[in-house]
Amino acid sequence: MTPRKRRLLTLGHSYVVGANRRLAHEMMAAAGDQWEILAAAPSFFDDKDLRPVRLELRPDEEGKVVALPAYFTRRAHAFLYGPKLGGLLRKNWDVVHAWEEPYIFVGGELALLAPRSTRLVFRTAQSLDKRYPPPFSLIERFAMSRATGWICSGGLVEANLKARNGYGHKPMRRIPLGVDRRKFFPDPAARAKTLAALGWEEQGPPVVGYLGRIHREKGIPLLMEALDRLRTPWRALFIGAGPMEKELRDWAARHPAQVRVCSDVQHDQVPGYLNAADLLVAPSQTMKNWKEQFGRMLVEAFATGLPVIGSDSGEIPYVIDGIGVVVPEKDVAGWAKAIEELLESPARRREMGQRGLDAAAERYAWPVVAKQYIDFFESLL
Repeated sequence: MTPRKRRLLTLGHSYVVGANRRLAHEMMAAAGDQWEILAAAPSFFDDKDLRPVRLELRPDEEGKVVALPAYFTRRAHAFLYGPKLGGLLRKNWDVVHAWEEPYIFVGGELALLAPRSTRLVFRTAQSLDKRYPPPFSLIERFAMSRATGWICSGGLVEANLKARNGYGHKPMRRIPLGVDRRKFFPDPAARAKTLAALGWEEQGPPVVGYLGRIHREKGIPLLMEALDRLRTPWRALFIGAGPMEKELRDWAARHPAQVRVCSDVQHDQVPGYLNAADLLVAPSQTMKNWKEQFGRMLVEAFATGLPVIGSDSGEIPYVIDGIGVVVPEKDVAGWAKAIEELLESPARRREMGQRGLDAAAERYAWPVVAKQYIDFFESLL
């Protein structure tokens, strides 16, 4: 008699973007014929911090993704899926994996509607020890009382939540974010094409790359000051958009031959732009209500073969973990020195880049990450 396949429903509001469902598809591949896996995503999401997005489906996803109406999506903390979610949850799932925080409204909705026989697992990124006001504190308490376990991607999140009521006694697994090594890899042709599009010569000074939001908390002011202090020839490529863009462009205008600011780069164009850089910097700054939760740009740089320099904000030093250089987040002189040392040493850049490539293959490749998810779900059954 053929054993029954285990059934997994994985859902999250970020799944509205096709690229964000990579984990779901990699879990399908990792599980083989042992699991039946379905992804669920909002049919439309209009978060005030993001662009309005309709569910992006690819031709090869037919039957693997279900669209759910989502309501009140202007506030990610307050959105709900509504009645259709209840019907989906009652379809005899062994595990429901929610890429949602347990303290938001949809976390409570999932906890309320998931059958008691289903293992409910939240993925959380709470790196700060926050105490939420009602109703969020009550939702969190209820959701975690119902949850079977939880997943996070960082050591700070793990330490924070293990000490919080409702989390410490539950099974958990720390699993990093993944990187698509089919898209992010050293690509000399893409480098040459991107440099030409930027109006730069291949043989010019090394390029310092930045990938992320153009925001104060991401360390843009510190990076501009550190670059101004360099004595070694340099170029800088900023990939991203955000509220500090005008200030950054005003500064870039003082370095017209050295600086490029690219604010309209689409996700599938990022690998080409990363290849145009010779190193990546992540100068994130800890704020009262924010610290870097992981740093996806770091693992994308690893996979591209770039050496990295990161601040000691949040999870960055744990992700870098001997692969690159960590500099105190407020130390402008230290940042200038670290960048200068890498600019002046192609051999060191190659050595660090190889360490990143090894880490990308062994720790952060999507198949490796997806298998850890499946292994954790199986441990709960």
